[in-house]
Formats: sequence, structure tokens, C-alpha cells
Amino acid sequence: MTDLSSHAAAPQEGETADTAPATQRKPDWIRVKAPVSKEYGNTRQLMRDLKLNTVCEEAACPNIGECWTKKHATVMILGDVCTRACAFCNVKTGMPRKVDADEPAHVAEAAAKLGLEHIVITSVDRDDLPDGGAGHFVKVIKALRAATPDTTIEILTPDFRGKMRAAVEAIVAAGPDVYNHNLETVPRLYPTIRPGARYYASLRLLEEVKAQNPLVFTKSGIMLGLGEERLEVHQVMDDMRSAGIDFLTMGQYLRPTPKHAEVKEFVTPKAFSAYGAIARAKGFLQVAASPLTRSSYHAGEDFVEMRAARQAQIARREAKL
Repeated sequence: MTDLSSHAAAPQEGETADTAPATQRKPDWIRVKAPVSKEYGNTRQLMRDLKLNTVCEEAACPNIGECWTKKHATVMILGDVCTRACAFCNVKTGMPRKVDADEPAHVAEAAAKLGLEHIVITSVDRDDLPDGGAGHFVKVIKALRAATPDTTIEILTPDFRGKMRAAVEAIVAAGPDVYNHNLETVPRLYPTIRPGARYYASLRLLEEVKAQNPLVFTKSGIMLGLGEERLEVHQVMDDMRSAGIDFLTMGQYLRPTPKHAEVKEFVTPKAFSAYGAIARAKGFLQVAASPLTRSSYHAGEDFVEMRAARQAQIARREAKL
């Protein structure tokens, strides 16, 4: 086994890092209670009634109990079967079914019934579609704007391999408030962790979003605990800032099944805090870094803070003129 002392969660002075044992037993700081609330049940039933998939369920998110109790659900459009087979992801892989033409209306209905101030929309990869599914994202955004015009919209898209520029242009023109695309891990680990994607292509996608509309907030995230080294994580931060990314999320990778990539290390909360401090020093408008952080976890609250941070930044610049 590789010596983990120099990897992503290399302990700071006075702390330790937990190397993941063969049994993958989770440390206390990432154990969560099973969802049992009435509100959780109501949210789940609404998703079933509207025939909507959620990444909360498909990706086995540990925060599902908390989020669904608060009536926050991340909708996963374009079906529940992905054309990629990433080593970390629990979503089914295969040939997807036909796109549901009623899905945009159902997403808008769910947002209205849940009373969402902020909604996160993600999807499976659809390499089988001519536009990679970009047009469906556009329809969902337009349906939300029509039904719940005050709801801010955050999208988390695939990389639209081979179709990126046209896809981004169409989606950005539809007017999302936040455009998220996750880098997931450091470049060195892409061949084993994210074999269907390319690190620099994902960076270029986020650069293209800013080129199309500098006012759209961009967001990206990585998982820790896959065997990445500390300085590699710092380099990813620098690459993100060079691409103009506003918001960085960092969370602990958790192995969905024994068939998926193993956890090399459980990163301590203190190590996450240290990474968060470094990221803020590098100039991100918003940073979320903790073991349980996920792309859409507390997304609404984080958006409000990020928007306020940009306004404060603009005010400071104007004061200097």
C-alpha cells in the first residue's frame, strides 16, 4: 500500500490522518443518522409522484436525511442511466432510455410545491444524444423561470464531450445563476477514477462559461481520500482560479460498493479546514470544505453568501477608483 503520509490529508501540526482500513469503516465524523422524518417521507413521495430522479438517492448521498427534511432535493434529469462508468459513482451505467419530454414541467412543479428559493439540477452523462443533453437543460431552466421566477437556479452538468462549446453556449444563454461542473479529482488520478473524461477539457468548459457570460457564477468540486497528494490539491485550486471559478467544494469520497474505487484515506475535519483556508487565500468567492460537503449541500445558503461576497468585492473595487 502507498505511504499515505504525504497524501491529500497530510496532517497539519498536532493532528492525525486516518488511513482507511480494508473494511472501510467510517470514522465518527462522517456518520449520519438514518432519515426518518415526516418531511423526508413527503419529499420522497413528491419525487415519486412526479417521476423525478434525484442524485440524492442515486449517488447514495449521506446528507439525504437532512436535506430532504428541509425539502431540498437535487433533481437528476435525463434519466437514471449514465453512458459513462466512473470508478467513484453509484449511478447505473448502460444505454439510457428515451428522454422524458414531460420532465422540465415536472421539475418546475416540484420546485413550486417544495417552495424552493434555490434549486440544483444535475444529470447523468448522455453521450448518446447529439447535443449531450444540453437542450434538455435549457428546457428545464426555461420551465423553472416560467413557473417559479424567483427561484435561483444552479446546474451541475456533464462535460459534453465533443460538444462542449455549443452546449455551454445554449445553456448559458438560458440564464442559470450558477454553472457547476466538477473536476472530481487531481489530473494524475483521472485514468483510474474518471476514465471517460479529461481534466483540462473540464477546465476549458468552465472557462467557456465565463467567456459566454462573466456574471454567471461558476463552481467546481473535488473529492478527497482517493490517494491525491496535498500539493496536487493545491495545484487544482490554482488551475480553478486561473479558469475564473468562483466556488470550490471539497468533500470526503465514500465508497458506494466494493466494486468502486477504495477509500485510501479518511481526511480529518482539521485537514479540510486547512484546505479551506488555503482556498480562500487563493481568492475563491466561496469555499465549502468538510467531510460531508457535497456539490449541492447547503447550496442555497452558499449561493446567498457568494452573491454577497461578489457585491462586497465590487464595492471595494469601486471605492478605490
